[in-house]
Amino acid sequence: MRIPDLHTERLLLRRWRPDDAPFAFDLYSQWEVQRFLGRAPRVMSDPAEAETLVRRLRRREDAHRAYRVVALADGGEAVGTVMLQPLPASGPAEPLRPSGDTEIGWHFHPAHWGRGYATEAAGALLRAALDNGLARVLAVTYPDNVASRRVCERIGMRGLGLSDAYYNSTMELFERTA
Repeated sequence: MRIPDLHTERLLLRRWRPDDAPFAFDLYSQWEVQRFLGRAPRVMSDPAEAETLVRRLRRREDAHRAYRVVALADGGEAVGTVMLQPLPASGPAEPLRPSGDTEIGWHFHPAHWGRGYATEAAGALLRAALDNGLARVLAVTYPDNVASRRVCERIGMRGLGLSDAYYNSTMELFERTA
């Protein structure tokens, strides 16, 4: 599965570029963004971390992963990110091993919350994944991440309840099949 850059009515979902590091730093230095990411969330505190992240995302793009900057179609301002990637299974040792499932996820800058961008971008990426051969896509959210749960519902994902099968955490699990 290779996902091309995608266009929606208001958004462009494009591959990461080296000059996206300042945006990545701004995004991931926001506690509101980081608080639901990982078991021990923390904000980025050094721009070099963002440069490393952008290099890693660019290098990891392959037939099983798609990492996209979400930019406004009108003007190109970066407002968030969406991704498809192997979903790590819970397990006794880090790094966690792939589960065989694919997850969709999104992170948006708080300055752009409440405008429907996450739903629009995640919906476009989900459709592209299913149209390009994925039979099943999952999303996991922390139970108190109401906004992400609502995005899952709006893009047609079905809630499967709580699960501890991924990320060594109890997460709300959502599924969409082709």
